[in-house]
Amino acid sequence: MRNVIILGLISFFADVGTEMVYPIVPLYLTAVFGATPALVGIIEGTAESLASLLRVFSGYMTDKYQNRKKVAFAGYSMGIIYKLLLIIAGSWTAVFGARAVDRIGKGIRTAPRDVMVSQAAEKGKLGKAFGIHKALDMAGSALGIMMAYLILRESSGNIDYRRIFLISMIPGILGLMLFFFVKESEQNNSEVTIEPFWKNIGKLDSQLRMYLVVVFMFTLGNSSNTFLLLRAKSVGFDDAGVIFMYFIYTITASALSMPFGKMSDKAGRKKLLVSGYIVFAIVYLGFAVSLNKPFVALMFVMYGAYTAMITGVERAFVSEISPPELKGTMLGLHSTVAGIALFPASVLAGQLWTSFGPEVPFVFGACMSLGAALILILFMKNGIYIED
Repeated sequence: MRNVIILGLISFFADVGTEMVYPIVPLYLTAVFGATPALVGIIEGTAESLASLLRVFSGYMTDKYQNRKKVAFAGYSMGIIYKLLLIIAGSWTAVFGARAVDRIGKGIRTAPRDVMVSQAAEKGKLGKAFGIHKALDMAGSALGIMMAYLILRESSGNIDYRRIFLISMIPGILGLMLFFFVKESEQNNSEVTIEPFWKNIGKLDSQLRMYLVVVFMFTLGNSSNTFLLLRAKSVGFDDAGVIFMYFIYTITASALSMPFGKMSDKAGRKKLLVSGYIVFAIVYLGFAVSLNKPFVALMFVMYGAYTAMITGVERAFVSEISPPELKGTMLGLHSTVAGIALFPASVLAGQLWTSFGPEVPFVFGACMSLGAALILILFMKNGIYIED
Protein backbone atom coordinates (compact mmCIF):
# COMPACT_ATOMS: atom_id res chain seq x y z
CA MET A 1 0.00 0.00 0.00
CA ARG A 2 3.05 2.32 0.16
CA ASN A 3 2.65 3.45 -3.44
CA VAL A 4 -1.09 3.93 -2.92
CA ILE A 5 -0.40 6.37 -0.09
CA ILE A 6 2.30 8.27 -2.03
CA LEU A 7 0.15 8.49 -5.18
CA GLY A 8 -2.71 9.61 -2.97
CA LEU A 9 -0.53 12.36 -1.49
CA ILE A 10 0.51 13.47 -4.99
CA SER A 11 -3.17 13.78 -5.89
CA PHE A 12 -3.78 15.51 -2.55
CA PHE A 13 -1.29 18.31 -3.25
CA ALA A 14 -2.26 18.58 -6.93
CA ASP A 15 -5.91 18.94 -5.97
CA VAL A 16 -5.20 21.54 -3.31
CA GLY A 17 -3.94 23.75 -6.14
CA THR A 18 -6.51 22.69 -8.71
CA GLU A 19 -9.54 23.09 -6.47
CA MET A 20 -8.41 26.51 -5.29
CA VAL A 21 -8.98 27.45 -8.91
CA TYR A 22 -11.80 25.22 -10.21
CA PRO A 23 -14.78 26.80 -8.39
CA ILE A 24 -13.41 30.27 -9.07
CA VAL A 25 -13.02 29.86 -12.85
CA PRO A 26 -16.78 30.04 -13.63
CA LEU A 27 -17.01 33.13 -11.40
CA TYR A 28 -13.97 34.54 -13.20
CA LEU A 29 -15.54 33.87 -16.60
CA THR A 30 -18.92 35.38 -15.74
CA ALA A 31 -17.75 38.34 -13.61
CA VAL A 32 -14.65 39.43 -15.56
CA PHE A 33 -15.36 38.33 -19.15
CA GLY A 34 -19.19 38.35 -19.13
CA ALA A 35 -19.59 34.70 -20.10
CA THR A 36 -23.12 33.22 -20.10
CA PRO A 37 -23.99 29.80 -18.61
CA ALA A 38 -24.21 28.43 -22.16
CA LEU A 39 -20.70 29.66 -22.95
CA VAL A 40 -19.38 28.26 -19.67
CA GLY A 41 -20.91 24.91 -20.65
CA ILE A 42 -19.20 24.98 -24.05
CA ILE A 43 -15.83 25.85 -22.46
CA GLU A 44 -16.08 23.14 -19.81
CA GLY A 45 -17.45 20.49 -22.14
CA THR A 46 -14.87 21.12 -24.85
CA ALA A 47 -11.96 21.16 -22.41
CA GLU A 48 -13.06 17.92 -20.75
CA SER A 49 -13.67 16.14 -24.05
CA LEU A 50 -10.33 17.16 -25.55
CA ALA A 51 -8.63 15.77 -22.46
CA SER A 52 -10.61 12.55 -22.50
CA LEU A 53 -9.65 11.74 -26.07
CA LEU A 54 -6.06 11.42 -24.81
CA ARG A 55 -6.84 9.08 -21.92
CA VAL A 56 -7.21 5.89 -23.92
CA PHE A 57 -4.06 6.76 -25.91
CA SER A 58 -2.18 7.46 -22.68
CA GLY A 59 -3.37 4.16 -21.22
CA TYR A 60 -2.33 2.25 -24.33
CA MET A 61 1.13 3.83 -24.36
CA THR A 62 1.70 2.99 -20.70
CA ASP A 63 0.63 -0.61 -21.34
CA LYS A 64 2.98 -0.84 -24.30
CA TYR A 65 6.04 0.98 -22.92
CA GLN A 66 5.40 0.43 -19.18
CA ASN A 67 6.50 4.04 -18.44
CA ARG A 68 3.67 4.90 -16.08
CA LYS A 69 5.60 7.04 -13.64
CA LYS A 70 7.04 9.32 -16.34
CA VAL A 71 3.71 9.75 -18.11
CA ALA A 72 1.89 10.53 -14.85
CA PHE A 73 4.60 13.06 -13.91
CA ALA A 74 4.18 14.83 -17.26
CA GLY A 75 0.43 14.99 -16.79
CA TYR A 76 0.66 16.49 -13.32
CA SER A 77 3.24 19.02 -14.56
CA MET A 78 0.67 20.46 -16.97
CA GLY A 79 -1.38 21.54 -13.95
CA ILE A 80 1.37 24.06 -13.14
CA ILE A 81 1.33 25.38 -16.71
CA TYR A 82 -2.45 25.77 -16.43
CA LYS A 83 -2.12 28.17 -13.48
CA LEU A 84 0.48 30.24 -15.35
CA LEU A 85 -1.84 30.55 -18.34
CA LEU A 86 -4.71 31.69 -16.12
CA ILE A 87 -2.52 34.42 -14.66
CA ILE A 88 -1.79 35.91 -18.07
CA ALA A 89 -5.26 35.30 -19.58
CA GLY A 90 -6.88 38.40 -21.04
CA SER A 91 -10.06 36.95 -22.53
CA TRP A 92 -12.46 34.03 -22.17
CA THR A 93 -10.73 32.34 -25.11
CA ALA A 94 -7.43 32.42 -23.18
CA VAL A 95 -9.19 30.90 -20.16
CA PHE A 96 -10.57 28.19 -22.45
CA GLY A 97 -7.03 27.46 -23.68
CA ALA A 98 -5.79 27.22 -20.10
CA ARG A 99 -8.64 24.86 -19.17
CA ALA A 100 -7.77 22.69 -22.17
CA VAL A 101 -4.14 22.42 -21.02
CA ASP A 102 -5.24 21.41 -17.52
CA ARG A 103 -7.69 18.78 -18.76
CA ILE A 104 -5.17 17.38 -21.25
CA GLY A 105 -2.78 16.97 -18.34
CA LYS A 106 -5.45 15.08 -16.42
CA GLY A 107 -6.11 12.95 -19.48
CA ILE A 108 -2.44 12.01 -19.70
CA ARG A 109 -1.94 11.16 -16.03
CA THR A 110 -5.16 9.37 -15.04
CA ALA A 111 -4.70 5.93 -16.63
CA PRO A 112 -1.03 5.35 -15.66
CA ARG A 113 -1.71 6.55 -12.10
CA ASP A 114 -4.70 4.25 -11.74
CA VAL A 115 -2.72 1.27 -13.01
CA MET A 116 0.00 1.99 -10.44
CA VAL A 117 -2.67 2.11 -7.72
CA SER A 118 -4.10 -1.24 -8.85
CA GLN A 119 -0.60 -2.78 -8.94
CA ALA A 120 0.09 -1.63 -5.39
CA ALA A 121 -3.22 -2.92 -3.96
CA GLU A 122 -3.22 -5.90 -1.64
CA LYS A 123 -5.05 -9.00 -2.84
CA GLY A 124 -8.80 -8.71 -2.36
CA LYS A 125 -8.53 -5.06 -1.34
CA LEU A 126 -8.67 -3.26 -4.68
CA GLY A 127 -11.72 -1.23 -3.66
CA LYS A 128 -9.99 -0.19 -0.46
CA ALA A 129 -6.87 0.91 -2.39
CA PHE A 130 -8.85 3.08 -4.78
CA GLY A 131 -10.90 4.31 -1.82
CA ILE A 132 -7.75 5.43 0.01
CA HIS A 133 -6.48 7.21 -3.09
CA LYS A 134 -9.83 8.90 -3.66
CA ALA A 135 -10.08 9.93 0.01
CA LEU A 136 -6.70 11.67 -0.15
CA ASP A 137 -7.58 13.16 -3.54
CA MET A 138 -10.83 14.64 -2.22
CA ALA A 139 -9.18 15.78 1.03
CA GLY A 140 -6.82 17.86 -1.10
CA SER A 141 -9.80 19.21 -3.00
CA ALA A 142 -11.50 20.15 0.26
CA LEU A 143 -8.42 21.97 1.56
CA GLY A 144 -7.98 23.84 -1.72
CA ILE A 145 -11.61 24.90 -1.73
CA MET A 146 -11.43 26.05 1.89
CA MET A 147 -8.39 28.15 1.06
CA ALA A 148 -10.27 29.71 -1.87
CA TYR A 149 -13.25 30.33 0.42
CA LEU A 150 -11.14 32.11 3.03
CA ILE A 151 -9.49 34.26 0.36
CA LEU A 152 -12.86 35.21 -1.12
CA ARG A 153 -14.35 35.95 2.29
CA GLU A 154 -11.52 38.35 3.05
CA SER A 155 -11.71 40.01 -0.36
CA SER A 156 -14.84 42.06 0.51
CA GLY A 157 -16.07 41.73 -3.06
CA ASN A 158 -12.78 42.80 -4.64
CA ILE A 159 -11.45 39.41 -5.75
CA ASP A 160 -7.81 39.27 -6.83
CA TYR A 161 -8.19 36.27 -9.13
CA ARG A 162 -4.58 36.27 -10.34
CA ARG A 163 -3.27 36.22 -6.76
CA ILE A 164 -5.29 33.07 -6.12
CA PHE A 165 -3.95 31.48 -9.31
CA LEU A 166 -0.37 32.25 -8.26
CA ILE A 167 -0.76 30.81 -4.75
CA SER A 168 -2.36 27.66 -6.20
CA MET A 169 0.89 26.72 -7.96
CA ILE A 170 2.75 26.01 -4.68
CA PRO A 171 1.00 22.76 -3.63
CA GLY A 172 1.20 21.46 -7.20
CA ILE A 173 4.98 21.80 -7.14
CA LEU A 174 5.11 19.96 -3.80
CA GLY A 175 3.12 17.13 -5.35
CA LEU A 176 5.56 16.81 -8.25
CA MET A 177 8.44 16.42 -5.77
CA LEU A 178 6.77 13.32 -4.27
CA PHE A 179 7.25 11.43 -7.54
CA PHE A 180 10.83 10.76 -6.45
CA PHE A 181 9.41 8.37 -3.82
CA VAL A 182 7.13 6.40 -6.17
CA LYS A 183 8.49 2.91 -6.92
CA GLU A 184 7.44 1.24 -10.13
CA SER A 185 6.95 -2.51 -10.42
CA GLU A 186 9.72 -4.52 -12.04
CA GLN A 187 7.92 -4.96 -15.36
CA ASN A 188 7.63 -1.20 -15.83
CA ASN A 189 10.06 0.72 -18.07
CA SER A 190 10.31 -2.14 -20.59
CA GLU A 191 8.46 -2.26 -23.89
CA VAL A 192 6.00 -5.12 -24.39
CA THR A 193 4.21 -6.28 -27.53
CA ILE A 194 0.47 -5.74 -27.46
CA GLU A 195 -2.06 -5.13 -30.19
CA PRO A 196 -4.00 -1.86 -30.18
CA PHE A 197 -7.22 -2.26 -28.21
CA TRP A 198 -9.38 -1.46 -31.25
CA LYS A 199 -8.18 -4.71 -32.86
CA ASN A 200 -9.40 -6.69 -29.87
CA ILE A 201 -12.58 -4.81 -28.93
CA GLY A 202 -14.72 -7.84 -29.84
CA LYS A 203 -12.73 -10.02 -27.44
CA LEU A 204 -13.27 -7.79 -24.44
CA ASP A 205 -15.30 -9.02 -21.51
CA SER A 206 -19.02 -8.47 -22.21
CA GLN A 207 -19.39 -6.80 -18.81
CA LEU A 208 -16.77 -4.25 -19.75
CA ARG A 209 -18.44 -3.44 -23.06
CA MET A 210 -21.83 -3.12 -21.40
CA TYR A 211 -20.45 -0.95 -18.62
CA LEU A 212 -18.89 1.43 -21.14
CA VAL A 213 -22.36 1.85 -22.67
CA VAL A 214 -23.77 2.57 -19.20
CA VAL A 215 -21.02 5.12 -18.51
CA PHE A 216 -21.76 6.93 -21.77
CA MET A 217 -25.48 7.05 -21.05
CA PHE A 218 -25.03 8.25 -17.49
CA THR A 219 -22.50 10.93 -18.43
CA LEU A 220 -24.88 12.44 -21.01
CA GLY A 221 -26.89 13.62 -18.03
CA ASN A 222 -23.94 14.35 -15.76
CA SER A 223 -22.75 17.77 -16.87
CA SER A 224 -19.84 19.71 -15.40
CA ASN A 225 -19.91 20.48 -11.67
CA THR A 226 -19.79 24.09 -12.78
CA PHE A 227 -23.58 23.98 -13.13
CA LEU A 228 -23.97 22.97 -9.49
CA LEU A 229 -21.99 26.06 -8.52
CA LEU A 230 -24.06 28.27 -10.82
CA ARG A 231 -27.23 26.75 -9.35
CA ALA A 232 -26.07 27.60 -5.82
CA LYS A 233 -25.41 31.14 -7.04
CA SER A 234 -28.89 31.34 -8.55
CA VAL A 235 -30.63 30.55 -5.24
CA GLY A 236 -28.87 33.38 -3.41
CA PHE A 237 -25.43 32.24 -2.29
CA ASP A 238 -22.68 34.84 -2.69
CA ASP A 239 -19.29 33.87 -4.17
CA ALA A 240 -17.88 32.78 -0.80
CA GLY A 241 -21.03 30.79 -0.08
CA VAL A 242 -20.79 29.00 -3.43
CA ILE A 243 -17.22 27.98 -2.64
CA PHE A 244 -18.25 26.77 0.81
CA MET A 245 -20.94 24.54 -0.73
CA TYR A 246 -18.29 22.98 -2.94
CA PHE A 247 -16.16 22.46 0.17
CA ILE A 248 -19.02 20.59 1.84
CA TYR A 249 -19.25 18.34 -1.21
CA THR A 250 -15.54 17.50 -1.31
CA ILE A 251 -15.10 16.90 2.42
CA THR A 252 -18.08 14.53 2.37
CA ALA A 253 -16.63 12.62 -0.60
CA SER A 254 -13.24 12.42 1.14
CA ALA A 255 -14.72 11.08 4.38
CA LEU A 256 -16.82 8.41 2.66
CA SER A 257 -14.52 7.22 -0.17
CA MET A 258 -12.55 4.62 1.80
CA PRO A 259 -15.60 3.17 3.64
CA PHE A 260 -17.49 2.77 0.37
CA GLY A 261 -14.40 1.29 -1.32
CA LYS A 262 -14.05 -1.31 1.44
CA MET A 263 -17.78 -1.99 1.24
CA SER A 264 -17.48 -2.72 -2.48
CA ASP A 265 -14.78 -5.33 -1.74
CA LYS A 266 -17.32 -7.20 0.38
CA ALA A 267 -20.72 -6.40 -1.13
CA GLY A 268 -19.65 -6.19 -4.78
CA ARG A 269 -19.09 -3.27 -7.13
CA LYS A 270 -22.50 -3.48 -8.81
CA LYS A 271 -24.49 -2.71 -5.65
CA LEU A 272 -22.40 0.39 -4.96
CA LEU A 273 -22.62 1.59 -8.55
CA VAL A 274 -26.41 1.18 -8.70
CA SER A 275 -26.80 2.91 -5.34
CA GLY A 276 -24.56 5.74 -6.51
CA TYR A 277 -26.60 6.33 -9.67
CA ILE A 278 -29.84 6.41 -7.65
CA VAL A 279 -28.36 8.90 -5.16
CA PHE A 280 -27.21 11.03 -8.11
CA ALA A 281 -30.77 11.09 -9.49
CA ILE A 282 -32.14 12.18 -6.11
CA VAL A 283 -29.51 14.91 -5.86
CA TYR A 284 -30.19 16.27 -9.35
CA LEU A 285 -33.94 16.33 -8.70
CA GLY A 286 -33.11 18.20 -5.50
CA PHE A 287 -31.09 20.78 -7.42
CA ALA A 288 -34.02 21.13 -9.82
CA VAL A 289 -36.41 22.20 -7.04
CA SER A 290 -33.79 23.98 -4.86
CA LEU A 291 -36.26 24.98 -2.16
CA ASN A 292 -33.88 27.07 -0.05
CA LYS A 293 -30.24 27.42 0.98
CA PRO A 294 -30.25 24.67 3.69
CA PHE A 295 -31.85 22.28 1.20
CA VAL A 296 -29.17 23.06 -1.42
CA ALA A 297 -26.48 22.47 1.23
CA LEU A 298 -28.00 19.03 1.91
CA MET A 299 -27.86 18.27 -1.81
CA PHE A 300 -24.13 19.06 -1.85
CA VAL A 301 -23.63 16.61 1.05
CA MET A 302 -25.52 13.91 -0.86
CA TYR A 303 -23.55 14.70 -4.01
CA GLY A 304 -20.39 14.01 -2.01
CA ALA A 305 -21.85 10.64 -0.99
CA TYR A 306 -22.58 9.85 -4.65
CA THR A 307 -18.99 10.69 -5.63
CA ALA A 308 -17.62 8.44 -2.88
CA MET A 309 -19.86 5.58 -4.04
CA ILE A 310 -18.90 5.84 -7.70
CA THR A 311 -15.45 7.21 -8.47
CA GLY A 312 -13.08 4.77 -6.80
CA VAL A 313 -15.46 1.82 -7.12
CA GLU A 314 -15.88 2.17 -10.89
CA ARG A 315 -12.09 2.26 -11.37
CA ALA A 316 -11.75 -0.91 -9.29
CA PHE A 317 -14.55 -2.50 -11.34
CA VAL A 318 -12.98 -1.61 -14.71
CA SER A 319 -9.58 -2.78 -13.45
CA GLU A 320 -11.03 -6.14 -12.41
CA ILE A 321 -12.86 -6.91 -15.65
CA SER A 322 -10.05 -5.77 -17.97
CA PRO A 323 -7.48 -8.09 -19.58
CA PRO A 324 -4.28 -7.76 -17.49
CA GLU A 325 -2.18 -6.66 -20.46
CA LEU A 326 -4.71 -3.93 -21.35
CA LYS A 327 -5.49 -2.62 -17.88
CA GLY A 328 -4.13 0.87 -18.54
CA THR A 329 -5.81 1.01 -21.93
CA MET A 330 -9.20 0.04 -20.52
CA LEU A 331 -8.97 2.47 -17.62
CA GLY A 332 -8.12 5.14 -20.19
CA LEU A 333 -10.96 4.00 -22.47
CA HIS A 334 -13.40 4.27 -19.57
CA SER A 335 -12.33 7.88 -18.99
CA THR A 336 -12.42 8.61 -22.72
CA VAL A 337 -15.98 7.33 -23.11
CA ALA A 338 -17.10 9.47 -20.17
CA GLY A 339 -15.25 12.49 -21.56
CA ILE A 340 -16.73 12.14 -25.04
CA ALA A 341 -20.20 12.15 -23.51
CA LEU A 342 -19.36 15.07 -21.23
CA PHE A 343 -19.05 17.55 -24.11
CA PRO A 344 -22.62 17.21 -25.38
CA ALA A 345 -23.76 16.86 -21.75
CA SER A 346 -22.29 20.21 -20.70
CA VAL A 347 -23.32 21.99 -23.91
CA LEU A 348 -26.85 20.57 -23.62
CA ALA A 349 -27.06 21.54 -19.94
CA GLY A 350 -26.02 25.09 -20.78
CA GLN A 351 -28.57 25.35 -23.57
CA LEU A 352 -31.37 23.86 -21.46
CA TRP A 353 -30.53 26.27 -18.63
CA THR A 354 -30.49 29.30 -20.95
CA SER A 355 -33.57 28.35 -22.98
CA PHE A 356 -35.89 26.72 -20.44
CA GLY A 357 -34.58 27.60 -16.98
CA PRO A 358 -32.08 26.21 -14.45
CA GLU A 359 -34.34 23.32 -13.35
CA VAL A 360 -34.48 21.52 -16.70
CA PRO A 361 -30.86 20.23 -17.05
CA PHE A 362 -31.06 18.68 -13.58
CA VAL A 363 -34.32 16.85 -14.35
CA PHE A 364 -32.75 15.54 -17.56
CA GLY A 365 -29.64 14.36 -15.65
CA ALA A 366 -31.78 12.54 -13.07
CA CYS A 367 -33.66 10.67 -15.81
CA MET A 368 -30.43 9.57 -17.52
CA SER A 369 -28.99 8.37 -14.21
CA LEU A 370 -32.06 6.27 -13.40
CA GLY A 371 -31.87 4.75 -16.89
CA ALA A 372 -28.21 3.84 -16.33
CA ALA A 373 -29.06 2.28 -12.96
CA LEU A 374 -31.80 0.18 -14.58
CA ILE A 375 -29.39 -1.18 -17.20
CA LEU A 376 -26.91 -2.10 -14.46
CA ILE A 377 -29.62 -3.93 -12.52
CA LEU A 378 -30.90 -5.87 -15.53
CA PHE A 379 -27.75 -6.69 -17.48
CA MET A 380 -24.60 -6.35 -15.38
CA LYS A 381 -23.04 -8.91 -13.05
CA ASN A 382 -20.34 -8.68 -10.41
CA GLY A 383 -17.21 -10.41 -11.60
CA ILE A 384 -13.56 -10.31 -12.58
CA TYR A 385 -11.83 -10.84 -15.88
CA ILE A 386 -11.25 -14.53 -16.64
CA GLU A 387 -8.65 -15.28 -19.28
CA ASP A 388 -9.73 -17.83 -21.88
